[in-house]
Amino acid sequence: QVQLAESGGGLVQAGGSLRLSCAASGRTFSTYDMGWYRQAPGKEREVVAIFRWGIGNTYYADSVKGRFTISRDNAKNTVFLQMNSLKPEDTAIYYCNARRTWPLSEYWGQGTQVTVSS
Repeated sequence: QVQLAESGGGLVQAGGSLRLSCAASGRTFSTYDMGWYRQAPGKEREVVAIFRWGIGNTYYADSVKGRFTISRDNAKNTVFLQMNSLKPEDTAIYYCNARRTWPLSEYWGQGTQVTVSS
């Protein structure tokens, strides 16, 4: 059974840091793009950061560039999101995602709550 398990969320003051982890199990994800998405109350889910497989380039949403860093450890089937200089608008449920374009295959974690107080 494939599972993505997020951890590391919590409550932090503005300006603080958190490190999210996503442990994948049930298959190897070395050929999957691994990413983080978030959904704030009343808003649609949006992409935060993606770490592509292969050449390993990364993508960041403009709102988090320079503050968040995504990394992955293929040997441990784990992806991380280091979040620094957190802002109240970063408050959301953060979801881990694994996606392969061909053949299409996609998995989601259950989410972890991140709350940033002002």
